[in-house]
Formats: sequence, structure tokens, C-alpha cells
Amino acid sequence: MFAVIINFPPIKEGKDAEFREWFAWTKKEFANYKGLIGRRLLKPVDGGNYAAIVEHESQETFMAMQNSPAHAEAGKRVGPLFDGSPTRQFYEVIIG
Repeated sequence: MFAVIINFPPIKEGKDAEFREWFAWTKKEFANYKGLIGRRLLKPVDGGNYAAIVEHESQETFMAMQNSPAHAEAGKRVGPLFDGSPTRQFYEVIIG
């Protein structure tokens, strides 16, 4: 299995609800992509920025979704909500 942890930048003032709606929309948009196991949005307990965990069957299925027109559209929609850019870390799941 392949996992990605996405660390989101700060959300612009007053855009938190819109960001959460965007994440819910993307869960529906990407639900039928081959290899997607799940996407979860994480809110820090002690303040800070959101993160997400994305799980795929393989890096290849993740990259296919990442390079899709739907993903490009999702990026266009969310970009204006951020103060900065997300960062990603890729992982191979070795014990699950």
C-alpha cells in the first residue's frame, strides 16, 4: 500500500468552512478512482494547520489520480483558500 501525508498551509481568514466543503467534494470526486483506498482530513488538536492522509493501492494509482483533470480542477478550486502551498510526503506502508 502507498500513503501520502499532505500538510496544508494556513487557511485564509473566514475560509475554513469552504475548505472543509472542498475536501468533502473531493472525496466524492475521487471516490471511483482505481486504487484509491481512502482520504481523511485531520484537524490538529492543539491548533495549527490541517493535514490529510491519502491511501492508495500503489504509487502508480496515486499518480494517475494526481495527474487527472479532476485533480487539476480540485487544485484550482482550493488554491485561493490557502496562504501558501501544501506539502506532501510519500510513504510505503510496511505494517498495516
